[in-house]
Order: sequence, then C-alpha cells, then structure tokens
Amino acid sequence: MDISKKKRQGREQRHRRVRARIIGTTERPRMNIYRSLSNIYVQVIDDTVGRTLVSASTIDKEIATQIEGKPKLEAAKIVGKVVAERAKQAGISQIVFDRGGYKFHGRVAAVAEGAREAGLEF
Repeated sequence: MDISKKKRQGREQRHRRVRARIIGTTERPRMNIYRSLSNIYVQVIDDTVGRTLVSASTIDKEIATQIEGKPKLEAAKIVGKVVAERAKQAGISQIVFDRGGYKFHGRVAAVAEGAREAGLEF
C-alpha cells in the first residue's frame, strides 16, 4: 500500500473515532479543521441540524491578501482569528474543538491559538 494512502486512512480512522464522541450542538458547535499541504480550512458546524454556520480558509479572498508571503504557521493563526471573529458575529462564543484526526501541534495548534486570542472559548 502506498505510504501516503496509509497515512490518510490512519487520519480518517482517528477522525471517525473522535467524531463518535464529539458532537456540535446549537449552543456549542463543533470547529472542524482540514489541513492540506498548501491550505487550511476551518468550519464551525452545528451537527444537530447538519449545517455549517461559519467557515474560513486560506483560499478566501479576504484572508489570501493578509497571508501573502507569510509562512503556513502564521497563515493558520490568521485563519483561526478570522473564523473566531466570524463566529462572534454569528453569536457563537463557545465551541467544541475537532482537530480532524491530526496531531495537536503545528498549524492545527496555531488555528486553535488564533481562535482563543480572538475570544472563542474551548
């Protein structure tokens, strides 16, 4: 089996295991992260309705201009701040953090740090 396929399947399995226990509600939605090699995507999801309430990523035009020429770690922190600001505007102050099967370090931790700095509680 190809090593990259094996790594992806491992991450997906860890994500399914975590998702069995983490559920986003209307009062406390789930903040999900997907990390690709070049971009990072964050969604705030209400699982009771199955709806994305807020999202942000490095490919958003607003964010792409802010992160131009910056390393991926700083870009992830900016995405965390932007998603937190958008969540605050939507009336969300508390979330459940879903790391998506990734280790909590690097860009994933930077998103969490940016969201906490902007005022989200988790």
